Parts: sequence; structure tokens; C-alpha cells
Amino acid sequence: MALPAVVLVLAACVGALQLAATQVRLQDAAALAARAAARGDDPTAAAATAPGSTVSTWREGPLVCASASGAAHWAPGLPPMSLVAHSCAVLGG
Repeated sequence: MALPAVVLVLAACVGALQLAATQVRLQDAAALAARAAARGDDPTAAAATAPGSTVSTWREGPLVCASASGAAHWAPGLPPMSLVAHSCAVLGG
């Protein structure tokens, strides 16, 4: 009787780990894009860090900021969860 509950809890834990891993990849992509844009390089190459993500950049005073967003498939049969990460870098740095 307890085995289905254990399987359900383990599946939820695996799904949570997948969400966390996707969030870390998105944060890395946003940070790389912000630094690349601040240096004058192409920030879209940072999207390769998180496959399936979209990266956008904008300026806020002396900062160049980037946002990376993507969908995380965390459990079969359930809709994907949208995740977003933001990062900023000093312009010219």
C-alpha cells in the first residue's frame, strides 16, 4: 500500500530536480548574454547554454541586462512550466 506513495514522492523529487537544473541553465544563459552584450559581443550565442530558451537584452543606465526564458518539462502528462532568469552586467566591462 505504501509503494505507490513512495513512487509518487520519488517522481515529484525527480521533477523538482529537473526544474532546478533548467533554472540553473537559464541563469547561466542570462549571465553569459548580459556579459557578452556589455562587451559588445553577440548575446544570442548564450542561448546555446540552455537549449530551447530565448534570450533578450536591454539597457538600464550603466547596465546591460539580459533575460533568458524557457519551458521546463518536469513530469510526463503535465504541461511544461515557464521559467525565467535575469542578469545584468556593467556596460563596457
